[in-house]
Parts: sequence; structure tokens; C-alpha cells
Amino acid sequence: MLPPVVAGVDGSSESLAAAAWAAREAVRRERPLRLVHAWNRHPHRRDGEIASAAQRHLARRVLRRAEEHVRATCPDVRLYDEQVEGPATGALLKAAERADLLVLGSRGLSGFTGFLVGSVALGTAAKAKRPVLLVRAGEDEADEHLPAADGSASTRTRYRDVVLGIDVGDPCDEVIEFAFEAARLRHARLRAVHAWRVPGPAGLGPGEIALVNESQRAEEWLGFLQAVLQVWRDKYPDVETLETVVEDRATNVLVRAATGASLLVVGRRIAERPFGPRLGPVTHAAIHHVGCPVAVVPHR
Repeated sequence: MLPPVVAGVDGSSESLAAAAWAAREAVRRERPLRLVHAWNRHPHRRDGEIASAAQRHLARRVLRRAEEHVRATCPDVRLYDEQVEGPATGALLKAAERADLLVLGSRGLSGFTGFLVGSVALGTAAKAKRPVLLVRAGEDEADEHLPAADGSASTRTRYRDVVLGIDVGDPCDEVIEFAFEAARLRHARLRAVHAWRVPGPAGLGPGEIALVNESQRAEEWLGFLQAVLQVWRDKYPDVETLETVVEDRATNVLVRAATGASLLVVGRRIAERPFGPRLGPVTHAAIHHVGCPVAVVPHR
């Protein structure tokens, strides 16, 4: 069987939104959906067995509710569920090893666009070896689509853009391929965005001209971006691609670009660090401040 799309559920509204999003993605990818709920055993308590039995019963209720929600919103998905023991982050990381994609919920901030990312979602996204996708509470199928002609929400219109945040100086095939495939599955436009900054005098290399104007620099960065993506455009000829370069901080550029998108795709480098895995400042800021679902794709 093909690796499933996995959704972590805990009974919260954000995890239900994540499960429904994961179901639609599973159908798009022609894969099954696996719902996972993690709970902790209490081995040192006198009533440990009773507590564990209660937790298993609660887990069954959480999974049943998530399954009912998924079947009501996406009846075509192939679905199964599983209870797993252990701390949530560790259990989800283990589940991700056998997944095509792991989908988690993240609370939306009332009055703001963006995520209040809990420790489980943040820790899992920072450590998983497979792509992790974060979905906020309230996200539904119509949010992935452009509004109808009269401005009302619709699921029959074209998908909104898939946005790819890319560093031209260090492009990553895994991240680019994930974004192109996501756009292909949705018949959506892919908008690749690169942020650049004017170098200060200390950052100029030998022979560089400090007084090149902004439009010339932008054209140069755009040429680099187009060259990096050309092989992927050839591989995905049916995906309409728009390249954009913007002079600003990367975080600002991604937040603006993701406004009105169906999905933002960013990368996370897999590397041994003194204080353990981390998301990186741009990815960390992006998942806290954008309003659409965010895919964090690990890469070497």
C-alpha cells in the first residue's frame, strides 16, 4: 500500500480542520488517510490501568469524532485510524516516518491572520523527516478556492495559487518538487517568490559595482530564479508558473505573497545543530504569521 497521508487528531477544532484538509489531500494524491491519536500511559500510578483504560476510551471517542467529520466533508477518502502510546511529539514523528505527508492543526489567532503554534506542532515540524503541513482552525474546502463571480465562497472555482518561498542562492530540489506537485494536483498556478536585499559595502565581492540600480539588480535576481526553475517547468509543463523577486526581508515577502494563497511551501534544512533541530528564522516566522496552510519540507 502507498504511504498514507497522516493527520494527528486530539479532539480540538484545529485538529478536525487538519483531518478534513488531510482527507482532501489524500484524495488528490490517491492515497489513504490515517488518523492518529497519541496518549500517555501512567505506569507509576496505583490506578494506572484504570487511567489507561479511560484514556483509551477517550482516544476512541476522539478518533470516532474525527472520522465522522472527515466522512461528512470528504466521503470519497479511504480512511483508517490508530491509537498510539507515548508523548505526542514522539508518536507523531514515528507516524511521519511511514507517511507521505503529516498534517497537524494549529490554532488561529482571533483578530489576526496567522498561527499560534503549539509545542507539539512546532516540535514535530522541526524534527520530522517527512513534510509537515500546518492547518489553522476554521480552514475549510472553500478557502482553497477563488471566490465565485458574486464574491461568495465556492468549491467549484479554480484553486488559489500555491506559493513557493525559494532562496536562489541555495535552492532545494525537495522543496521545489513538493510545490510543483502540489500545484499540479490542484491545477493551480505556482508563484515562486525570492527575497533579496541590497548588499552593504562590507558585503560586496571583488569587482562588484555598488551603484547598480534596483531595477537592474531585480532583473538579475529574476534571471537567476527563472534559470533555477527551468528544469522544473520542463518537468511540469502543465503548471503555470509565475516568478517574483522582491527587495525586502524574506519574512515580509512570504507573508504578503501567502495572502490569498491556498498553500505556502517553505523548506527546513536537516542538519545536526548544537541545540537540536530547528525550523530556521524565516520558516519559523512564516508559520506564525501567514493565514493559509503551510507545508514545511525538510531537505539536506
